[in-house]
Amino acid sequence: MRLVFMGTPDFAVPVLEALRAQQHEIVQVYTQPPRPAGRGKALRPSPVHRAAEAAGIPVRCPTRLRHDVAEHAFFRALDADLAIVVAYGLILPQTMLDAPRLGCLNVHASLLPRWRGASPIQSAILAGDGRSGVSIMQMDAGLDTGDVLAEAAIDLSPRETASGLHDRLSLLGAELLLETLQRPFAPTPQPEHGVTYAERLTRESGRIDWRDTAAAIDRQIRGLTPWPGAFTTLDGVVLKIGAAEPVAIDHALADDAAMTPGTTLDSKLTILCGRNTEGESNALRITRLQRPGKAMMPAEAFLRGTPLAKGTRLGE
Repeated sequence: MRLVFMGTPDFAVPVLEALRAQQHEIVQVYTQPPRPAGRGKALRPSPVHRAAEAAGIPVRCPTRLRHDVAEHAFFRALDADLAIVVAYGLILPQTMLDAPRLGCLNVHASLLPRWRGASPIQSAILAGDGRSGVSIMQMDAGLDTGDVLAEAAIDLSPRETASGLHDRLSLLGAELLLETLQRPFAPTPQPEHGVTYAERLTRESGRIDWRDTAAAIDRQIRGLTPWPGAFTTLDGVVLKIGAAEPVAIDHALADDAAMTPGTTLDSKLTILCGRNTEGESNALRITRLQRPGKAMMPAEAFLRGTPLAKGTRLGE
C-alpha cells in the first residue's frame, strides 16, 4: 500500500519498521516537532523522526493541524491508500481523516473501549488491570471512538511495569497491524458499555500521597516509571522513586499514634502507608530511588550517603 505514517515516541517505531519490512511504500512521515532536551536544552528530534530520516523517508513536523488549510491540501495530494497513526499527539481534522482512500487507522495500546485517551498503558497498571492489549481502530472525529478492526490481548503480571508493558504492546501492535492489512477490513463498532478514559499525565501525577494504600502506591510507581516518574520529598528535596515492594508490618506498630502515613518504620526505607478497605495499615519498602541531578540507585547505596532513622517523615 501507499502509506502515510504519523507517530512520535519510541512506541511507534516498531510499527514503522514493520511496515517498511513488508515493502509498503511510506511516502511521508508526520511527527511532533523537535523538543528541547538534556541539560543544554538542545532541540532533539522524536524517535520516529530519527527512524524516518535514517530510512530516507521525508518528514513533516507541523505544530498544529486543525486549521492549517495548506497542510490539509499537502496531505490530500499525497494520494495515500491509508494513513497509519501511532501515538502521534495531534488531533486530525475531518478533512485529513477523509483524505486517504481507505481512511486512517490507529494502533491504540488498550482493548477499546477501555482506556481511550492519552495514557492507556499507564492507566491499565494504575487501575490494577489483569490484562491489556492492542486495538486497530478506524479513526473518526471522536476520541478513540472509531470502529475496531482487530484486537489482541495479553495478561499482565502482578509486577507489571509501564516500561515492560510499553515494549510488549509496541511489538504486538506492529504484528497485529500487519495481519490486519493482509485481509479485508471488517470494522466492528465499539460496545457502549465499559468505556473508560486515560487522562493526560503531568509531572504532578507522580506525587505520592502516603495516605493511599501500599498497593495503590506500588501501582503508581510501576505505572509511572520512567515517565512522569513517581516521587516524594525529604526535607523539601524531591526524591524520584524507581521501584518499591509491599511488605507486611507489625500492625501494633502502625497503630502507634506517632506513626502517620509517610513515616519510616525502620532504617531500610520501609514507609508506612494508608489503611486498606479492611482498615489495616500496610507499608512499602523503597528499593530504588534518585536524588536530583544523580542517577537512579539502589536504596542501600542511597542510605549509605543519607542514613534515615526510624520515624523520619517523607512527603512533607
